[in-house]
Amino acid sequence: MRTLCALAIACAALSFTAALSGQAPSKKKVLCIGQVKGFQHDSVTYGLASIWKWGQETGLYDTYIRTDCELITKKKLPNNAKNLDWFDAVVFYTTGELDMDDSQKADLLSFVRDDGKGFVGVHSAPDTFYKWPEYGEMIGGYFDGHPWDTFKAPILIEDPNSPMTKHFAAGEFVVNDEIYQVRDWSRDKVRVLMRLNEDKLDLTNEKIKPRIKRTDKDWAVTWIKSYGKGRVLYSTLGHTYEAWDNKDVAKMYLEGLKWALGLTEADTSSHPKPVK
Repeated sequence: MRTLCALAIACAALSFTAALSGQAPSKKKVLCIGQVKGFQHDSVTYGLASIWKWGQETGLYDTYIRTDCELITKKKLPNNAKNLDWFDAVVFYTTGELDMDDSQKADLLSFVRDDGKGFVGVHSAPDTFYKWPEYGEMIGGYFDGHPWDTFKAPILIEDPNSPMTKHFAAGEFVVNDEIYQVRDWSRDKVRVLMRLNEDKLDLTNEKIKPRIKRTDKDWAVTWIKSYGKGRVLYSTLGHTYEAWDNKDVAKMYLEGLKWALGLTEADTSSHPKPVK
């Protein structure tokens, strides 16, 4: 008993000393993957550099940016390379069939689903791994075109209480960006935070009409979901430099990263499309 008491006192003393010395809690670690095996997005560098900058400015996390997938593994790596066990969240701004073997794919799923870590998909992340169905299930769906290309996108906030969207005071906004249409996607499996305002879209233009695949007129822009024990965020925003420079979009991504890292909480339950 005396030994236990002494140990408890020692631990309390160490905690008190750390508090007096102003020691900050250890930073989270974010791995950003910018490998491109399909369409080339000029904004990949700008977007991932923005994520790095926010981590430096807030002091909340350190960012490791890679254009390869070597670190997506739980195997021990040589030459001081970090593996998934070192990180708290992974960000994909990617396209195509990335350089990952079956063991790496299994490790990424386990990282999120079993270890309770975070995954953030940026813009073209659903334009990735079409031959790997479990990836599409994790992120929520696959790219199926962008009928309006880059345009002044009218976006509605569906969840004004989420830490990722509550700063959008007006409940809607417009941003010059490219909004993806997604297939194999269901509201029942995600929580939509924002969507296109279908009442302000051009749905009759003869060039646009054939490219519209979603007959339900439900074009989600940003969503979150639970994946096993883990947290997944996807947003189509980020094709343009203007989107990354938009202070509200930037805050959405930063708050999304904080949530994915387990620093904040958010409701991930699904809800039907609101009736106007």
